[in-house]
Amino acid sequence: MSYDYEDPFFAGRSALVTGSGKGIGRAITKQLHILGAQVYAISRTQSDLESLASECPGILTYCLDLSDWKKTEDVVKTLPPLDCLVNNAGVTSLESFLETKAESFERVMKTNVQSVLNVSQVVAKHMIKRGAHGSIVNVSSVASTRALNLHTSYCASKAALDSLTRSMALELGPHKIRVNSVNPTVVMTDMGKLAWSDPDKSEPILNRIPLGKFVEVEDVVNAILFLLSDRSSMINGVHLPIEGGLFVS
Repeated sequence: MSYDYEDPFFAGRSALVTGSGKGIGRAITKQLHILGAQVYAISRTQSDLESLASECPGILTYCLDLSDWKKTEDVVKTLPPLDCLVNNAGVTSLESFLETKAESFERVMKTNVQSVLNVSQVVAKHMIKRGAHGSIVNVSSVASTRALNLHTSYCASKAALDSLTRSMALELGPHKIRVNSVNPTVVMTDMGKLAWSDPDKSEPILNRIPLGKFVEVEDVVNAILFLLSDRSSMINGVHLPIEGGLFVS
């Protein structure tokens, strides 16, 4: 995997990435580190953090279940001043609408929405206290606006996340803190490749994408880097679709 993105903005800056253990979160953590940022990584899987730290000497890792409001708040409050935040952590629950359980819905909403509110509140308050400009990117999904079979909780959580993103952008903008989301379709993480390897499942979707392919991890990473950087200094409150034109027709 290679990236052509270079930006001096990240040298000497600090960034927190949630859900850093795998997939998009791991990739953005590694790239921010390469670009010179001091990165703080949160994951609920210690082994993932240990391997990440060995690949990126100098990053600081925290094993944490973001669904625990108080513990999350306590940990994030201990972090040094931050310039960037990527709220990437997310879970799903494969249940039909009629079979969606209260505990499943609560778990998805706590991780995908409540944790973003919690972490972002702490980080934004510190930014405001310092009078620092900042950028926050929330990792959402096209599922925020399109229903997916067996994804009731997930779709609802991403719709709520987009709404939260707009509220954050409105209220934090006057403090020079920008908030945006990226909204990809199927991403070819290791999990994505396994889930969409069956042509009978993937081809109907691929046939609707003008570019004829699913999203690669680096496509999402480069979009996040752009939104974090000064190159997007007048972009605020946007939900950036990354879907190859899936919904143009």
